[in-house]
Amino acid sequence: MEDPAPEPKLVLVFSGKRKSGKDYVTDLIHSRLGPDVCCVLRLSGPLKQQYAQEQGLDLDQLLGPGLYKEQFRADMILWGETRRRHDPGFFCRLATRGARQPVWVVSDARRLSDLRWFFSEFPRQTQSVRVQSSETTRTQRGWSFTAGVDDAESECGLDSGVEFDWIITNEADAPSLEEQLQPILKLAEEAASSSSSSSS
Repeated sequence: MEDPAPEPKLVLVFSGKRKSGKDYVTDLIHSRLGPDVCCVLRLSGPLKQQYAQEQGLDLDQLLGPGLYKEQFRADMILWGETRRRHDPGFFCRLATRGARQPVWVVSDARRLSDLRWFFSEFPRQTQSVRVQSSETTRTQRGWSFTAGVDDAESECGLDSGVEFDWIITNEADAPSLEEQLQPILKLAEEAASSSSSSSS
């Protein structure tokens, strides 16, 4: 009997500060590999969905880039922390439910518990990727320091104590993203081709 949910061949877990360009980089990978090979999983998606449901808020606006999300961000962070304390894998399990592609790109890991969950569930497949940009560049992209957000675990939880498998520098004077992503894309393509050969 066929297994209903095949295991991924590669899990790329991305993290980075606000406005570092995580979504931009992960969307770039997704567009290069295509939707049959790769899915982008956002841990904040199920978190916001659950939070909106419990608080009676507009989910579409919470998922968008506008000011609506910013007014609830600090409270949503606290709410998420409480959930994670009871069950560290809660949002990871929700985000990965139904993912069937061979390559998973997790676009927004924020805490050690997120990384630990993927490394414990998929030890052979998981690689961690950090996207970094200077404060100057992030400010140019619209970032400004917010107390209770930028000094909270959701922003600082992976600042130290983690040896990332890959570091992508998303700056104008760094090598192009295409160039930096080349070895990661190659790894993903190899994982995908091993998946198609094993399923044929």
